[in-house]
Amino acid sequence: MTSARRGSAPLAEGDTNRSPNREAFGRRLDPAVRALVEADARHFLHQSLSSPCLSALRRAEGLWLEDLAGRRYMDFHGNNVHHIGHGHPRLIAALKAQLDELPFTPRRFTNQPAVALAEKLAEIAPGDLGKVLLAPGGSQAIEMALKLARAVTGRHKTISFWDSFHGAGFGAASIGGEALFRSGPAGPLLAGSEHVAPFACYRCPYGYPDRDGQPQLELCGMRCASFIRYVLEKERDVAAVIAEPIRAVPYLPPPGFWPEVRRACDDYGALLIFDEIPTGLGRTGRLFASEHCGAVPDMLVLGKALGGGALPVAALVTRPEFDVLGEYALGHYTHEKNPLLARAALTTLAIIEDERLVENAARLGAHALARLETLKARHALIGDVRGIGLLLGVELVKDRTTKEPAIEAADAVLYRCLERGLSFKTTFGNVLTLTPPLTVTEAEIDRALAILDAAIGETAQALPSGG
Repeated sequence: MTSARRGSAPLAEGDTNRSPNREAFGRRLDPAVRALVEADARHFLHQSLSSPCLSALRRAEGLWLEDLAGRRYMDFHGNNVHHIGHGHPRLIAALKAQLDELPFTPRRFTNQPAVALAEKLAEIAPGDLGKVLLAPGGSQAIEMALKLARAVTGRHKTISFWDSFHGAGFGAASIGGEALFRSGPAGPLLAGSEHVAPFACYRCPYGYPDRDGQPQLELCGMRCASFIRYVLEKERDVAAVIAEPIRAVPYLPPPGFWPEVRRACDDYGALLIFDEIPTGLGRTGRLFASEHCGAVPDMLVLGKALGGGALPVAALVTRPEFDVLGEYALGHYTHEKNPLLARAALTTLAIIEDERLVENAARLGAHALARLETLKARHALIGDVRGIGLLLGVELVKDRTTKEPAIEAADAVLYRCLERGLSFKTTFGNVLTLTPPLTVTEAEIDRALAILDAAIGETAQALPSGG
């Protein structure tokens, strides 16, 4: 059993850093790498998912990470910041030029890059979203959305999903659904933060059977959507429903889910807020994940990849008529309109557009899913493969009938892949989550999946029970 299962920490949207496989990997590190990892542990506060560190890097370029000893890893994780690849030359050049010209503006001033970024976000945003507020991180942008929803509706309650992650700040953790961020010393949390079970058709929390990972709508009647309507009806004073339109873990909503939730929100006066911090800007094969879902939100939150993997920047994009807090400070962060952060975002958006990275994600995502289906047919450990664009998941199970999570096997597969130079994360203990940069090539996809294929095969042989 992993340490998370033994009770030291709950399973979460990330892999454990306390498993025997992690400890063995650490013992095999080059002495210089291990020395820096140990220094990190001495000087930084420890926290789940981050301590101890896996390794120590000296370079990141394109798809590749390189440690102090020169060992290289294909980065199929990247915390979803590396859409344009690590260290894109065009981005680095733009940032150097901006540093020379204007690295910072005090908060009472504006600047050309910040205004240009707001104009660009309004241009590309879905529907009639057209007013923008910037923030130095996704958690802050989420909390700005929560404050604005209160102001617009005169209400304070929210509905969000269990198992969700919207940031580590106090308000963001309150609407999130992971125990690592909201339980224990974190409470009491923000009042009115209500939760419902999420859509997860392979493991439907409402108890309905799937058909090869897909919903049987004739049986379930999309209970996951109707229950949101039920809560909205019973409460009658909810300010907003906030969620990822496509869950980053990953899970896709059943067909018609978001249009139904949109109608329910409209019927009961609640706003719909989409958190696209990890999934937006092309990851799913469209510029915004919500474009797959048939619903336009009242607010859209972006982050992570917006800074090109170099700098932290996030944005709240909303309806112009929601510009109602002119007499109060909604964000007013020191680096809200930082010209360097804005330049990073502007250049990143230009690279995504000019290099047609959204189209690349759609094409290579379809190729990767087909390859993963082939692996599923060959390996009994794989219970489900799912995803869209370059947001991919491979769920490992001990038995395809019982769907018991193969947590130890997933951990073993991860470290076998790391030894071969492939990095990704595990989600909820048993889902191998693959999110390469959108610059990835077909040959690199094939190379990564060949490594994964071999690692799963070896793990299955070492664990005759299949888990």
